[in-house]
Amino acid sequence: MIYRDLSAIDFGTQACLAVPRPERVLMTTPEHFDVEYVINAHMAGQIGNVDRNLARRQWDGVRRAFEETGMPVTVVDGAEGFPDMVFCANQTLPVRTPERTAQGAGSAQGAGSAQSADSAHRAVLSRMYALQRRLEVPYFQKFFADADYDVIEDVTLADIAFEGMGDAMWHPGRWLLWGGYGFRTNPAAYDIIDRQLDVPIVLLYLDDPDFYHLDTCLCVLDEDHALAFPGAFESCGYDILKHFFKVVIEVPEREARELFACNATCADGKHVIIQEGSTETCRQLRAHGFTPVEVDTGEFMKSGGSVYCMKQLFW
Repeated sequence: MIYRDLSAIDFGTQACLAVPRPERVLMTTPEHFDVEYVINAHMAGQIGNVDRNLARRQWDGVRRAFEETGMPVTVVDGAEGFPDMVFCANQTLPVRTPERTAQGAGSAQGAGSAQSADSAHRAVLSRMYALQRRLEVPYFQKFFADADYDVIEDVTLADIAFEGMGDAMWHPGRWLLWGGYGFRTNPAAYDIIDRQLDVPIVLLYLDDPDFYHLDTCLCVLDEDHALAFPGAFESCGYDILKHFFKVVIEVPEREARELFACNATCADGKHVIIQEGSTETCRQLRAHGFTPVEVDTGEFMKSGGSVYCMKQLFW
């Protein structure tokens, strides 16, 4: 079921089936990272400006931060000719289907009634919006196939733009998918995903080019908390966020636009790995019981991504 406005939503997260949080992190090595073209507003004026040695040290720092917070990191080597492959949140949507024994409530009651006999681990392949990035996807298709995931190619074969977890995010611990659209992902992709997975999907429209992916303006922290920049959403979309999350921590505009503070990652429900200098966001995180772990992703921000873009969480 797909939900586009609050008036159609008569359930909360407790009505959604429980799923475990991902236990592992996937990262892609940055030896070929660069800004060679412009496909988002942040890349303008940055062609040829990447310091690859510094980028490697920053990538190592992000990897170390995940490992020091207890998240094992698996690495896929970057491929020559794909300077944005390092942003490995985009090429897939890993899926851990829930146990189909719990009964939902309200509008979510029927969600997930099918597929009980299918593999619990699946991966929806993306169809990248930008032509320059489309051939990144097969590298991750191979990774997940080798990891015994059922690979779902329906969106790719339909030739509909979908950019994986750049726009699609699992609600932590629940069988509920947040779906951003407006710049990269075509909302029709969510119709295909809904038919394939039978999952409640809440759509959020983006209309500010600085926030071209959902991960640039929303960071889900745990079942009850999220970071968000309100100005990136229509008022109805922001109201939906506040319906499902008990606390939405509002990120200041400067930290959202210039420091990618929403492009953080809370993999374990406690530690938030975030671009350094996001002072007010970090203060609010601490006030709500989270532990910010500041890292430097400045070279990657030249291409429009930070911590969240640089990893994929999987089971």
